[in-house]
Parts: sequence; C-alpha cells; structure tokens
Amino acid sequence: MSPRLIAVLLTAFLALLGLATPAVAAPVQTLTWTGSNSTTEYASAPTGALPGETTIVFENSEATGNTTGMSHTLTFDTSTPGYNHDVSLNILANPFDTDNGRHEATVTLTPGKYRYFCTIPGHTSMVGEFVVSDGTGDTTAPTVTAAVAGDRDESGNYIESATVSLTATDAGSGVASVEYQLDGGAWSAYSAPVVVNAVGMHMLHYRATDVAGNTSEEGMAHFTIVEGQGDTTPPTVTASIAGDKDSAGNYLDVATVSVTATDTDSAVASVEYQLDGGAWTAYSTPVAVTGAGEHMFHFRATDAAGNTSPEGMSHFTVVKRDTTAPTVSATVAGTQDEDGAYVGKATVTVTASDTGSGVAAVEYKVDSGAWAAYSAPVVVSAPGAHTVGYRARDVAGNASPEGSVSFTVVAGGDTTAPAVSLAVTGKQDGSWNYVSQATVTVTASDTESGVAAVEYKVDSGAWTRHATPVVVSALGAHTVRARATDVAGNVSPETTGAFTVVAAPPPPDACPNSDTRDTVVIGGVDSQVENIDIGNGCTLNDVVDENAEYASHDRFVKHVKAVTQELVGNGVLSSGDRNRIVTAAIESGVGGPPATAGAKPDVKKRL
Repeated sequence: MSPRLIAVLLTAFLALLGLATPAVAAPVQTLTWTGSNSTTEYASAPTGALPGETTIVFENSEATGNTTGMSHTLTFDTSTPGYNHDVSLNILANPFDTDNGRHEATVTLTPGKYRYFCTIPGHTSMVGEFVVSDGTGDTTAPTVTAAVAGDRDESGNYIESATVSLTATDAGSGVASVEYQLDGGAWSAYSAPVVVNAVGMHMLHYRATDVAGNTSEEGMAHFTIVEGQGDTTPPTVTASIAGDKDSAGNYLDVATVSVTATDTDSAVASVEYQLDGGAWTAYSTPVAVTGAGEHMFHFRATDAAGNTSPEGMSHFTVVKRDTTAPTVSATVAGTQDEDGAYVGKATVTVTASDTGSGVAAVEYKVDSGAWAAYSAPVVVSAPGAHTVGYRARDVAGNASPEGSVSFTVVAGGDTTAPAVSLAVTGKQDGSWNYVSQATVTVTASDTESGVAAVEYKVDSGAWTRHATPVVVSALGAHTVRARATDVAGNVSPETTGAFTVVAAPPPPDACPNSDTRDTVVIGGVDSQVENIDIGNGCTLNDVVDENAEYASHDRFVKHVKAVTQELVGNGVLSSGDRNRIVTAAIESGVGGPPATAGAKPDVKKRL
C-alpha cells in the first residue's frame, strides 16, 4: 500500500473521529533569521526562497540564544554588484526592545541572489546570502521528519511539556521553508523546536517546501501531555548598572550593579554573582565595583524547586577621576650680556605634562597682554623688562597655578631671519610640466650672523637638511617647502614651490611602414628567425633592408653582418639567430645576380 493511500485512509479515519481539519491554502512564504550572543554569524538563516510576497521574521531574543542583551541588525545589501538590490530592509532587534526582539516585515522577492549582513560595528562578519529560485528544474519535494522529546511517564505520556523538532532536507534546489500545524490551527513557519505544554492529546502536522516550489506530503506526530509534579521553570534574572559616566561611556570611580530575579512558580530561593572570574557569591545588595579597568559581571538565580537560570553577563569599564592639575614650566634662551640681559631677543619655551587625563591646553601672555594659546616657543624682542606668564589645563578640567618668568631684553644682536629662495629646473613640455624629473635647488643668505642651516620637505614628508639639489622623479603634482635658520637662531618664513612631473613621451616610430612578416625573409630565403621589433618601431626585416640599392651582393652581406652584430651587442638578437639571418642573406643573392640554380655559395667562407 502506497504512503499516499495510507495518508488518505488516515485522514478519512480522523475525520470520522472529528479530528481532521480541512486543507488550507498555502500561506505567504516566511523566511526567518535569528540572533544569539555571537558577533560572527546569525544563529539561523535561510539559504533559499521562492519569488513573490514574503514575510521576513528577524528574532534576536533570549529564546533564540541572546542572553547578553546585545543588539543585531538584519540588513539587505543594495549596492554590491552580483546581487539583487530591489529589497531595502534594515531591522534593528534587541531582546529588551518593545517587541522583545522579534520583528516582521513584508517584502517582494524576485529570482536571483540576495546578500544580507549586520551593520553594527564589530558585527560586520555576520553576513550571508540566499537564492530565490525561478521555480524551474527541481521537481522532487523535500523530505521532512519530526522528533518529539521530553520527560515521559510509564505510559509514554509526556510530563508537563513535549518539544517537537522538525528536520527537512532537499537534494535539489534546497529547503525554502518548513511549516507546522498544531491541533488543527493555522499553519506556522517553523524556525525553532515547538514546545507544547497544554495537558491533553495533540497532533502536529508538518510539511516543507523547496526553493523550486515543491511541497512535501504532510507528516504527523501525535502525543499526549499529562500534568507533572512541581515547578520546572527557572527564574528570570536581569542586571542593571548605575554610576557617573564619561563621554566614552566608562564609569567614573565606581559602577554599581543591581541584580533582579523573579519566579512565578515556586519563588526565588537564591541569587548569585561572579565578578571577573572570581568565586560565585550570594547576592543581597547592589555590588559596588571600584577597581579601575574592564570588568565582567555574571549572575544567576535558583528557585525553590531547584531550577537554576542560565548565566547572564554584563561588561563595563571603571576609570578613576583625574583631580590633579598639569605640571607646567618655562625656560628662557638667547644670547646674554655681562648683566644677564638678553641681547636682541629672548625665546621662552613652555613645557606641560599630565599623568592623568592628559594636557588639553597650554596658554601664555607677555607682560599685561591677553592670554593666548601656546603652540611654539615665544620670541620677545622689544627692549626692556618683561614677564611671560604661563598656565595649563588637562582634559578633566583641572587648571595649573599660573607661573611666570621675568627677564630683560637689550638692543643689539641679529634679529633678522635669513633670505631663502627656491628654484625648480628640468626639461619641460608644452604645458610647463617637468618631463621625467625636476631638480629643486634651495639657496639662503644672511648678512648678519650667517646661515646655520637650510631645510626642505617634499609634499607631506619630513623636514630634511639641504646640502645638494633635490631630484624629484615621482610622477604627479608636488609642493616643495624650504626654510633657513641663521646662527642667531632666527628662522625664515617658509618658501614654497609647486610643480608637476609627467612621464616622458614614447620615442617616435622610426619605421612607420614596417615589414611585419612573421619571420626574417631575405630575397625569398626564409631564415626561420622571428621578425621582432628591435625597440624603435623597426623590425628585423626593416634593418636588413633587402630592397635598398647595394653595389654588389658582398656589399649587401656586409651590411647584414654589421647591423645584426650591433643588435647582438645591444642584446636584441642572439648569436644563433644572427648566423641564420646572415646565412639567408648569403643564399639570397640580394645586391647582385642570383646564385646559379643548384649551386650553393660558400657560406663558411663568407661568414
């Protein structure tokens, strides 16, 4: 008896008992993705589908394995070549959002391949693809089976609940969807084992559809659930963190972790926590974590029936507040006279450091002037007594006490910076670009203390001591800067030069009407040597030039020997190929009367 006939008879028998349900129309296709604690892959995802209206389900919840409260997205790629770009989908799901991490969307799929991924930083390796079939080719339906699991009594009944797992395979186009129907209800998309806990008899029908649209025959699992003894559900436990945070989300000085556990059956018996891999400790009041650094806080709860919840985890970082101001100091440099006064000018250098949050700003002021941001040593050249004040502030907002240095500047000395010029030379094309390379020469002069150093830098490179002209050969636009410092320490303003280096044009074709025969042929004699281009647009046949006028055959042979010897010397031609070409020239008779029929010239003598 065939399986189909058995199914028909079984359906008729169940109808007599009032348990059969009428056939229902196939539902809109449903594709389900699930998320867990992983940041590298989705917990489950489809590999194939059919074209048409489709319900997309994305669930990222505790039920699908996300116990840390981490968010994921399900995003369809709309830009990468090779994939369908007609569906715009971007679902953000979190176990603690208003939908408890389960979201749906309705889209219309077309035949082809779709790519999906997670857009959250650190989760971008969560990526995959699925194929939408056009429904042709595969005509074999999937195979689908069911397995029922759970605690059973002596009669085989399931105590309190039964879990039904469905498995579908398809060797053709692949499984597109699996569905189940419980106790005559509506058909539902199967994405995870189905837990049934209602006391009584149950029938669970199931079926699968492949990517090509073939649907399996309905299968059926039947079982009975009876009341059990006691509480088998573990408590629900969560944790929250409180405390002042900085702009990066780190907790300042202390993070306080509160754990909450509930149980609707036998009540919570105990709550425990574990900090940074230490021992499990009984929880009674919020836990204050003060150690600086990253922390991991695990927690769990047990109810009066002995059921223990899965471990939860929260991670956070504690940093210490910075309450110490920066350290700041100043030094004065320059040429001093016998009285200690600075001749011509004094240079004040301010230095600040902070071992906590770091220096945010350094400021200075000269005499009664306004405070200004300090970025480079301050040069004071006005004769007279001066006071330079300075102060610093760190990232945490701590300000140092104001400091100051006092000194006197007297007239005299060199206060004039050197003069600097920059010249660019080289071969230029019609657009003033430099061909192949440009040479930069920097010159400097100082009429007082003399030039101490000349420096240059090309584009974004480092400042370099200039000693000889600089050759720039990299193709493209360039900017060269130059500066000079004299013996008295005066630094010139930067001098700038801009130019472009372009590649040299290819040499002109010396033989625009080349002899392009495949081999070197002289007077009808084929040397069997490949007729190559020698590098200037001319071929070997061109340089042999058999059609030119020669005083005699010997003159022609001497010409061939000379030009081929030069090509050997230049590495264009091998000695063996040269000998074959010269032999063909000797046998050709070019330049004189043709050789007597049947006679062979004395090749050895002529070579």
